[in-house]
Amino acid sequence: MSGFAALVTGVGLITSAGTGVEPNWEKVLAGEPTASSLPELDGLPVTIACRVPDFSPQDLGHGSWRWDRFTQFAVMAAREALEHAGLAPGDWADGSRVAVIIGSGAGGTATLEAQHRVLLEEGPTAVSPLTLPMGLVNMAAGQVAIDISANGPCLAPCTACAAGASALGIGRELLRQGVADVVVAGGAEAPITPLYVSSFARMRALSKHSDNPATASRPFDAGRDGFVLGEGAGILVLESEEHAAARGARPLARLTGYGASSDAHHVTSPHPEGRGAELAMRAALDDAGLTGQDVDYVNAHGTSTPLNDVTEAAVISRLLGNEVAVSSTKGVTGHPLGAAGAIEAAYCALALRDGLIPPTAGLSEPDPRIQVDLVRGAARHGPVRAAMSNSFGFGGQNATLVFTL
Repeated sequence: MSGFAALVTGVGLITSAGTGVEPNWEKVLAGEPTASSLPELDGLPVTIACRVPDFSPQDLGHGSWRWDRFTQFAVMAAREALEHAGLAPGDWADGSRVAVIIGSGAGGTATLEAQHRVLLEEGPTAVSPLTLPMGLVNMAAGQVAIDISANGPCLAPCTACAAGASALGIGRELLRQGVADVVVAGGAEAPITPLYVSSFARMRALSKHSDNPATASRPFDAGRDGFVLGEGAGILVLESEEHAAARGARPLARLTGYGASSDAHHVTSPHPEGRGAELAMRAALDDAGLTGQDVDYVNAHGTSTPLNDVTEAAVISRLLGNEVAVSSTKGVTGHPLGAAGAIEAAYCALALRDGLIPPTAGLSEPDPRIQVDLVRGAARHGPVRAAMSNSFGFGGQNATLVFTL
């Protein structure tokens, strides 16, 4: 048990539910699905996804055209998070005490795919010199660090769908070690591309309900058949208690526990008994100094895939009991891969702030094998004093976060 809390003083969000924290939270609380048919996916095995609406990268200013879409998301969310925290880019005497950690699973895949087509069709001399600076996974973290004049550690965890949660856990550790006073951490992803859609479809990981997008993402439902691909970014400002107190900042929540593990079982399928997930969840609880009975809400990984949902629910039952409130916000946002853990961490912080638990959109007929208390239909009023967020990635990489008031 570490007993250390990283204070969440700011949040920035951009997802298919909207740009900005409050529009996102409003749609998530309402349980409004955002999946839609996308013309650019015509001819692919799956033609639906959760696309960020009305996104204008030019709002980011001069030079943003040199960034891949996932980096644009990260910069936009980071700017909002800093504003939400009452900070401005460069608003520190010593930039070496400010760290940036932004995870991603796919990085600039849209750029890489587009330039690969250029290579094949026009030859090597036509390939853009910006291909690698736009495509590398660490470029979201690097560009945010440039944008906010942060000279401290700049890291980019690539733990697949656990990347955003990994970033937050590592950020808390930097604060605990005294390496930084402020950490801008989260995840960013823009994977709605022909290659990613086709690859996930060939794996039979995506929902095939392209004829009815609104009900395609249905975590924990008996009729679930796969996830809907999403995109976006979630960025949180984490501060030490001393730094936040010195400037009179009031936290939304405290990040008090982090656990990480590996299934060491299979590159895509969860361990049938959820052993890796259980290790991460136990570690996070121990780190926070809590028992399973202390947790009021679990924002589940809940991808809407047949194996994940039933396995995760069984682990929640074992560790936390069947009375804890559980929901998956992927019914609204789809699955934004490496950004998911950070986006859902933000939703946990907002649940603590408002005493409201979001419902699971798309859930109409719960899988009878799942015994936990699934929140569905409408948001549920708290109290929410402790919330857990689970993120599980390909490769068997698991990360769990615990937030408290």
